[in-house]
Amino acid sequence: MANRQIAAAQTRKKLVETAGRIIMEKGLSRVSVDEITEASGVSKGTFYTYFKRKEDIVFELCDGLFDEILEQAKTFDGTFPEKLADYMVNFADIIEKNSVKLAQEWIRNVVDPGISEVGINKLIKDTAALTELLTLGTESGALKEDAPITELADTIADLLYGELLCWTLRDGSYSYRERTKAFCDNYLEALLRQYMI
Repeated sequence: MANRQIAAAQTRKKLVETAGRIIMEKGLSRVSVDEITEASGVSKGTFYTYFKRKEDIVFELCDGLFDEILEQAKTFDGTFPEKLADYMVNFADIIEKNSVKLAQEWIRNVVDPGISEVGINKLIKDTAALTELLTLGTESGALKEDAPITELADTIADLLYGELLCWTLRDGSYSYRERTKAFCDNYLEALLRQYMI
């Protein structure tokens, strides 16, 4: 990687980290691009080199972490429902650790995609990750070949986002991670039972 590319990657990383810190403290709606750039020590034009709007930074904040939990779940040593539960619980854990304010911004962007495509892109990516994990279940022989993968992925994404919405509406007054774990412990295997081999 050339020096210029390294510097660009470092600048982008600095913007994301600084914005993340400020957003977690204040919420995205109370943060301006000027505040992010000033705290990062870069110009406003530099910000717009990397992002169209401040909302786009929300997706960037945790994107790699969600890829990691998918890979971890795919190699998780356990039954298929345990693999899926590992993904779901870690999904909730990442969101919970990154603050209810940030989660409220994701939800807001999913509900109103006119604000930014970030939220809807996140939902699409999360559903694709679930589809990939469920497809692995059929390929490994844990799930029947005719299991309705798309419908199951959509249902589980709906469940995760529904729990997320309730958690954000209650301003994080309980653990999103623990609520998701309770669902997995009590109902996930029942949901999958008819499709398991």
